[in-house]
Amino acid sequence: MTLRLRQWTSARRVAWRTTLAVVVILGGVACGGGTKNQTATQPRIVATTVLSARMRDLAVSSPAVGSTVKVRLLLPVHYSAQPQRRWPVLYLLHGCCDSYQSWTRSTDIEQLTAHSDVLMVMPDGGRVGFYSDWLAGPRWETFHLVELRRILQRDYRAGAAMAVAGASMGGLGALDYAGRHPGLFRAAASFSGIVHTRLTPRESMRYEGLIRSEGEDPNRLWGDPRDHAAVWAAHNPYDLAPKLRGTSLFLAVGTGQPGPLDPTGTAPDTIEPALAAQNGALAERLHALDIPAHLDFYGPGTHNWPYWQRDLHRAWPLLERALGIS
Repeated sequence: MTLRLRQWTSARRVAWRTTLAVVVILGGVACGGGTKNQTATQPRIVATTVLSARMRDLAVSSPAVGSTVKVRLLLPVHYSAQPQRRWPVLYLLHGCCDSYQSWTRSTDIEQLTAHSDVLMVMPDGGRVGFYSDWLAGPRWETFHLVELRRILQRDYRAGAAMAVAGASMGGLGALDYAGRHPGLFRAAASFSGIVHTRLTPRESMRYEGLIRSEGEDPNRLWGDPRDHAAVWAAHNPYDLAPKLRGTSLFLAVGTGQPGPLDPTGTAPDTIEPALAAQNGALAERLHALDIPAHLDFYGPGTHNWPYWQRDLHRAWPLLERALGIS
């Protein structure tokens, strides 16, 4: 062996060293590139804005959505005083064409929870994201229930007790998330929620039109209602009803006629009557399945925030009990 080594020419030694150097450099690039790619595919908070003693806005880089997503938090009252404690979590989901700011903008949620030890999470869900992983597009469900949840557990001491509530499109999100992930949420509340997108073919077309009106291709969400009926059903609270067993449920909806919280002269709306029919169908299905639900079908009332503010207050005791903070 020693003899063979001595017989190597100087040129071969140079060639060997050069080869080794190239291997080391390429290896270093590969390892470094792998680390960067791994970091790039991990969700992370890129900015935090402190708005008040309890309110924070997070900007989260989300591989699932493919962009930076905003999330508003309201911290538990004793968050700073009890640094080792983990907190129950309530997701509040906004409706169509709105944003993560809607609940603090249009309700008194900050005052309602002023003495509550619950972590309030108000994430953006896209203007017409429908709280779903699109067939071709953003993956909102993955962002909310995997990426964001891990961040909350790691950075904000989120615990295992969770509930979810939402208005309009957010009502669909609340019941979908509870039904698609049985046992994850102890309670789910829907206020004027979209709960049966397949009630009639016309109803399905209504949501295709809504998505199209926001400049999106509805076929990229759940596909065609007929050709992809199973996909629509998998994201439809009515079809998911059997999987809601064991979850505390709250459903609220009006008739669309002007009610006590509407200004004088308010005209009837066309959205709430359709949602009343959907919620009625879901209520009947839950009854047939012997699944209890608190129903607040309150009669006159339009598709608007004053009613959802009232719904939130009426649902609050149920949500508190489910989270163990009452």
